[in-house]
Amino acid sequence: MEKELTIDVLSSVQKPARYTGGEFGSIVKAPEETEATIALAFPDVYEVGMSYLGFKILYHLLNKEQGVAAERVYAPWVDMEAKMRERNIPLRTLETEKRLVDCDIVGFTLQYELSYTNILNMLDLGGVHLLAAERTETEPFVIAGGPCIFNPEPLADFLDFAVIGDGEEVMVEVMTAYKAWKKAGRPGGRQGFLHEVVKIKGIYVPSFYEVKYNADNTIASVTPLEANAPATVYKRAVADMNSIDFPTAPIVPFGEIIHDRIMLEVFRGCSRGCRFCHAGIVYRPVRERKPEVLMDLSRKLIENTGYNEISLVSLSSADYSHLAPMVHSMIGEFSKDRVSVSLPSLRIDAFCVAIAKEVQAVRKSGLTFAPEAGSQKMRDVINKGVTEEDLMNAVGAAFESGWSSVKLYFMIGLPFETDEDILAIADLAKKVQWKYKQVTGKGGCRVTVSASGFVPKPYTAFQWFGQNDMETFRRKQFLLKDALKVKNISFQYHDAKTSVIEGVFARGDRRLGKALLLAWQKGARFDGWSDCFDYERWLACFTETGLGWDFYAGRERGENEVFPWEHVSPGVSRRFLWNEWHKAELQQLTHDCRRSSCVGCGICPTLGVKIVDYKEAEQ
Repeated sequence: MEKELTIDVLSSVQKPARYTGGEFGSIVKAPEETEATIALAFPDVYEVGMSYLGFKILYHLLNKEQGVAAERVYAPWVDMEAKMRERNIPLRTLETEKRLVDCDIVGFTLQYELSYTNILNMLDLGGVHLLAAERTETEPFVIAGGPCIFNPEPLADFLDFAVIGDGEEVMVEVMTAYKAWKKAGRPGGRQGFLHEVVKIKGIYVPSFYEVKYNADNTIASVTPLEANAPATVYKRAVADMNSIDFPTAPIVPFGEIIHDRIMLEVFRGCSRGCRFCHAGIVYRPVRERKPEVLMDLSRKLIENTGYNEISLVSLSSADYSHLAPMVHSMIGEFSKDRVSVSLPSLRIDAFCVAIAKEVQAVRKSGLTFAPEAGSQKMRDVINKGVTEEDLMNAVGAAFESGWSSVKLYFMIGLPFETDEDILAIADLAKKVQWKYKQVTGKGGCRVTVSASGFVPKPYTAFQWFGQNDMETFRRKQFLLKDALKVKNISFQYHDAKTSVIEGVFARGDRRLGKALLLAWQKGARFDGWSDCFDYERWLACFTETGLGWDFYAGRERGENEVFPWEHVSPGVSRRFLWNEWHKAELQQLTHDCRRSSCVGCGICPTLGVKIVDYKEAEQ
């Protein structure tokens, strides 16, 4: 007998507001006006999922469609899951408390590989069969999108289909096709709808492809089995960001969330060409919003939410062509209401410090820069395009403006890295402290060094690279830790164990589905959370299923090896990435194509989408 969430259950778990729904701005549609329900599912806790802008955009756009009800569901924390299983309470949507199994579509957002076990857990709690092949005619279609979907293969056994690229236009097309199929009496059953939806550009149906393997376990071929399934599924890309209806009345949560502020996407894409950066390729090309559009959106968002901070988000917000005049306009208009403006990502230059100083007029915060590597050699390897002089000029300008602390982000475990390159991170942090003394004539500058383990990703120049193993990561972490035992320098680093498992799923194939299922059966949940992650459990699952870390993450791959993900593409040329891999070895730079000549990545002509950049010279 199924039971509901009752007061005694909610009062016995952490943060009960995660599970109640009914927030200001949430949209509830009556059954009589609903032809199709999609559960937008985020495989992490409420406060993480509610902070994701893509979720807000799809919720808004899909609920605008006649007959479509888009509802939300998040992963229950372990305390709530225990109560739900104990009392046989199914996982339901927040809007109308619909069980997942009663929805038409359950759509997951894939932001992080270590959330994959949560996908299985949510399906199980919602009464949905985990394996796509076992789902009955009455069960929902399970789909996924997001940046991780550019390698959907580890989830191939569990997904009915995947949405590749920007979701704003394609998801409306998917729901329109579903309503038509449902209205026609569901011709052909589940397979009938899959044969219809695969005709939509950007849709990948894993069961429509056959994977063959070589004797050495590498991929021999990935071949479509159905006439309408394309050999390569290219991503969808919105050509004009101004044409997309951006949400101006988002849900305002009862409790605190990670990013509890207005999030305004100023542009999509990045062309700086950092060779480690997955997002820099899969979100290309750069497409800006007009400043007048952004100002209008800001006014509506402030009025509808009551938030007192606007965060200008993108992969590199400081690259927005009209940043300085727009920030000036925003502060001039909104500061009287104590509404501040923030930039989550700063370039390493004095211009950014000047902008940062202006936005701090309303509310002070710290400064964060991302040199990514300590030595100039390594910054050239990754095509960062900044020098030590750039960093010193930036922090010098910050110290002159009154800042006395900075945070610096780095990666360790990059290709062609030596111990000297690791120690150069410590040297750079000390030089920042010395710069403070030069500028102010006194000591006391606080520097925080944060270092994460590098995980090679598909569709980057480093997709051929053999990832560092756990022992190597740890040795480098402790080498840096010893070198940073300096007053007023603090060192933060991530557990290498999670980086190692992330590396397996980032570049894995569909055979990993067996290990993923086994890990969930053995209790894997919230693997991205250190207090839930169990490295030994994952190693045991790989052993039991005959899979290995070395094969998927540790080995350097051959020039012509067929990768598991290449039939799902952001449009980038493999030759371009291979050339970038060799330029990395030679420490050669590749220029930013945004306001210069084309670098030949192939994305714009392949997708038929152009760079949109409102630089002042064109006004």
